[in-house]
Amino acid sequence: MNNVILFDDEAWREMLPVTLTRPIADIRIGILKISEKWERHLKARVSYITQDFLSEKYPIHISSDNYVINSRWLPNPRLLSLIKTLSINDALLYEDVLVAARMNQEQFQRLIDNVEIEELKGVDISNNTEKFNVLSRPHQIFEFNSKEIESDIELLRLSSSKDLPSYVQLIGKDPVYVDKTATLYPCTINTEEGPVYIGKNSSVLEGSSLRGPLAVCEGSQIKMGAKIYGGTTVGPFCKVGGEVSNSVFQGYANKAHDGYLGNAVIGEWCNLGAGTNNSNLKNNYSEVKLWNYKTKKFEKTGSIFCGLIMGDHSKCGINTMFNTGTVVGVSANIFGSGYPRNFIPSYSWGGAQGYKSFRIESAIELAEIVMKRRNKTLEQVDKMILEHIFHATAHYRNWES
Repeated sequence: MNNVILFDDEAWREMLPVTLTRPIADIRIGILKISEKWERHLKARVSYITQDFLSEKYPIHISSDNYVINSRWLPNPRLLSLIKTLSINDALLYEDVLVAARMNQEQFQRLIDNVEIEELKGVDISNNTEKFNVLSRPHQIFEFNSKEIESDIELLRLSSSKDLPSYVQLIGKDPVYVDKTATLYPCTINTEEGPVYIGKNSSVLEGSSLRGPLAVCEGSQIKMGAKIYGGTTVGPFCKVGGEVSNSVFQGYANKAHDGYLGNAVIGEWCNLGAGTNNSNLKNNYSEVKLWNYKTKKFEKTGSIFCGLIMGDHSKCGINTMFNTGTVVGVSANIFGSGYPRNFIPSYSWGGAQGYKSFRIESAIELAEIVMKRRNKTLEQVDKMILEHIFHATAHYRNWES
C-alpha cells in the first residue's frame, strides 16, 4: 500500500471558511472527499500536513517511501500518470508551485523542518496541454462539482441500475446508479445532462424531480416535492427539500423546507430554516465578489453566479434572505428580517438588525445537542478546534469593540 501525504499550502487561507474546521483534502466535491479520491486512485493510506490546530484530528503518517501531494489538486488521468512515474527524489512543479513529490523518510523530515532538499529533481508541468482542476477559492467547489460527480462514478466502478421501480419516471440516456438499500418513491429522474447517483440507505420521497449530474450520498433524504438541479451533491445524512441548484452539502446538514439555494457550499452540521433563500445572480448581471480571508477584502470570483458559502455548525432562521456572494463563518446563528451582511464572521449571533457574539460555551453546547440527535459525539478534539476558531476570528467581530 502506498503512503500518501496530502499537504495544505498557503491557499488554505483562501479556502476559508470551509477549511476553518478541516484540511483542504477533507472537502467533499463530487461524491467523495478529496482524500478519498487519492486513497482509491493510488491504493494508498492517506494522512495530512495541515494547520497546527487541526493536526491532532488530522495526523500525519510518515513511512520510508512517501508520495507528497498538494491537496488543492484534484486527481485526473494525466496527473495520476505523472505521479505514478515519480521515483524517490522526483518532484512535479506547476509555475514554481509544488504539486507532488516522492520522498524518503529523511527527506520528509527535512521538509517538515523547512530545510531545503537540494537533491529533489523538479519537473515543470506548466505547459501540459491537459487542464488541471485546482482549488484556490471556495466557490470552485460547486464550479467543479459536476465533473467530479462523473469522475467519482467512474472511480467507484458503479453499475447502473437496470430496473427502476415502474412508478419512477426516467428521462434521458445517461445512467442512474441506485444503491440496493436506497428507497425511491414516485419521482422523476432526468439524466439528459449527466448521471444521477443515489447512495446507500438514502431515500427520494414522492413528487421529487432530480436532474443530473447529481449525487445523493449515504443516509440522505430528498424531501417531498423537491426540485434538485444538476451539479448538486447532497452529502451523507442530509435532509434537503425545496429548490436546489449546483450546490454542495458537505454532510449532516439540513435544508428540509421550501426555499431556493443555488451555487452554494454548505458545511457540516448546518441548518437552513424554512423559506430560506439565497440570490446567486446580481440584478445588473455583474461579476460576483466574495470575501477573501487572506486579503481581508471582497475579491472577484470570475463568475456572475455565486450564492452562499457557509462554514460548519452555522444556522439560519425561517425566511432568511442571503444576498449574492454571501460568506458565513463557523457556528454563526442568523435570523431576523432584511438582508444580513455579505460577510458574517464566525460566532455571530443576529442579522440585519445587528449582531452580538455567540458565546463559545453556548456554541459547543448547541453542537453537542445537534450531533447527539444523529447519534454522534462532539469529541474533545473537535471542541478544541471550535475554541481555537472562536479566538482566532475574534477580530472580525468588530461590533464588540
